This record gives sequence, C-alpha cells and structure tokens, in this order.
Amino acid sequence: MTTPKATFWSGETLRERLNGLIEPFVPDNVDCAAYTLSVGSEVYVSPSDQAVDPQTVTVRQLDPGEAFAIPPGQFAFLLTEEIVTVPDDALAFISIRATTKFRGLINVSGFHVDPGYRGQLTFAVFNAGPVSVHLRQGKKIFLIWYASLDRKTSSKKDGQVHTGIDTELPTRIAGKLQSFASLSTKIKEVEEGLSTRIHAVEKAHASLRVIGNIVVGVVVGVVVGVLVALIVP
Repeated sequence: MTTPKATFWSGETLRERLNGLIEPFVPDNVDCAAYTLSVGSEVYVSPSDQAVDPQTVTVRQLDPGEAFAIPPGQFAFLLTEEIVTVPDDALAFISIRATTKFRGLINVSGFHVDPGYRGQLTFAVFNAGPVSVHLRQGKKIFLIWYASLDRKTSSKKDGQVHTGIDTELPTRIAGKLQSFASLSTKIKEVEEGLSTRIHAVEKAHASLRVIGNIVVGVVVGVVVGVLVALIVP
C-alpha cells in the first residue's frame, strides 16, 4: 500500500478546516498558506537593569489594546489570544511575522505544535535589536501552518486545554538580565572611572615629585652649608 505524503494545508483547506480548530476563527486572518494569530491578554517581560526590584516582576494581565515594550536584550513570554487545536492527523508549525522579526524580535521557543494539543500558545521571544520593541494586545504578529500527517496518530497530547502563561516559565529566567546596551554603558562607566583614578594618581605622583625635588634641594642646601662651614675657618 502506498503511504500518503504529508502535505501543508493550503489557504483553501485552512478556511475549510480551521473553523472549530481555532477559536475565534476569522477567515480574513488566513494569509496564503498560514493563519495569523494575535497577542493575548497576558505577558511577561524580563526585568532590565533599570527595574527597581527584578524579583517582583511577574506575569501581568493586559487590558484590551494595551501597549507594552520589550527592551533590548530582554526576554518575554507572549500569549496568543486564540485557542488553537491540532487534530490527531496533523502537525502545526509556528513563527513570528517577518515585519516583527525585522525589528529584532526572535522566537526562541519551540517551532511546532504537537497533534492533540488544545489551548493558547505561549511564545518565548528575545529582543536582539538595539531598541525596544513595542507591541499591543490584539496585534497580529504570529503565524501558524498546518501539515497533514500520513495517518492519524495515537502519539498525541492528552487534549487538556492549556490557557494562560505557565508561572513556572518566568521563574526559570527570573532576576535581572543585562542587555548589550546596558553592558556597553557600564563598560564605558568603568573606563571613565578608571581614567579619572589614573589621572588623580598621575597628579598625586607629579605633586610628590615636586615635593621630593624641593626636599632634595633643601637637604642639599643644608649639607652644602654645613660643609662650607666646616671647611672655611
């Protein structure tokens, strides 16, 4: 028997099959052979060196349309607004839209969703750019592709609905993270501090040389005076 080939779902197939697999489903969100997902109502952004107390930073709720920023060199966990279901005859792949990637935001989480998974998706991202990436709740920045397996599989997720950002995820990267920009600033501050200290030491050494020369001159003068007094009757 010929094994059927696994294929990615076309835009037409997405429109036919995703109603019920993605909640809420909006046909206009089909983008070629992918479906666009939105930023949900929870976010975690790792604290920068400007945070007052990094240990108090945690997952927070976003109001509809609320904006937030991911500073350079910081991690974040972003939740999708939609609940995604992957049937037992398919596999899904996820990524971030190119327009957001070009601003420096990189997906560092998994790149696929297992058969049987149901729930919101959590994206782990890293801002590798030089400036903060500003996002907003409801903004469409994620993409998901579906691909058919060669058969239905029994090796799948249990179907439990996953919602919200798991609080264990921020715990793993808790604490202050230094961005490249802040490290560069600190290096410059250290260099300036060392330069100031070296300059102060050089001034002190110069002063000591002057004082030393004066002392030597006085001593030589005294010795010469004594010798002259001893020699001349």
